[in-house]
Amino acid sequence: MLYAIIAVDNPDSLSSRLQARPGHLERLEGLQDAGRLVLAGPHPAIDSPDPGAAGFTGSLIVAEFPSLAAAEEWAAADPYVTAGVYRNVQVKPFKRVFPA
Repeated sequence: MLYAIIAVDNPDSLSSRLQARPGHLERLEGLQDAGRLVLAGPHPAIDSPDPGAAGFTGSLIVAEFPSLAAAEEWAAADPYVTAGVYRNVQVKPFKRVFPA
């Protein structure tokens, strides 16, 4: 089943985000290589694809996991969590409708 991992950043976490980014991307690449990643990306803090020093307000990942518990476990081990980038992470079942 698909799950949406919806994360909200702590204020002023851009420096921590940049430091933890290689490990975060490595885990996403693992999901992608396994054919389980639907999409992933950050939410810019301003209306720009490159927010610069404004940074980001959170992230969204949609990926396939065998269960909600497995998705929650994967999300809890993310480098952005362990580095203190994320203030809150919510994992919810997701039903893909479009694109089919």
